Amino acid sequence: MADVEFVQGMTQFLRESLGVYGDEVLTGEAVAGAGAGAEVGRGVLRATYGRVDERGREGLVEAVQEAAAEPGNEDALGVLRQEIRRALRKHPELEGELAALLPGGGSGTTVIASGARSIAAGGNIGIAITGDGHGSSKR
Repeated sequence: MADVEFVQGMTQFLRESLGVYGDEVLTGEAVAGAGAGAEVGRGVLRATYGRVDERGREGLVEAVQEAAAEPGNEDALGVLRQEIRRALRKHPELEGELAALLPGGGSGTTVIASGARSIAAGGNIGIAITGDGHGSSKR
């Protein structure tokens, strides 16, 4: 059974896909230039939708609509993640499908660096220094 961290690791991809596709993420056509993250999230949602029964589909559609209607609402995004977890509990084989869609094959580690002088590391890299003037001696 998928743990919370596995589904939590999908958050950014779900957010990106909803930002690009809105509530048509499950049924709409691909959008040119959508970006890799949006396509990962779209793939996760569509794979989940294809696996669940009618009741599961209704819950997923409702969660997608709510999350798309309120892009900044983390609670709505949490409900969407919960629907994915519910599908994973009922269909354990879905975890492998979703993991294959995630960067790194669902290793559970997603590393993103953003902004000037940012560092991204997937594990312990030792000492990392950013900023101006390192390596020069100012006396």
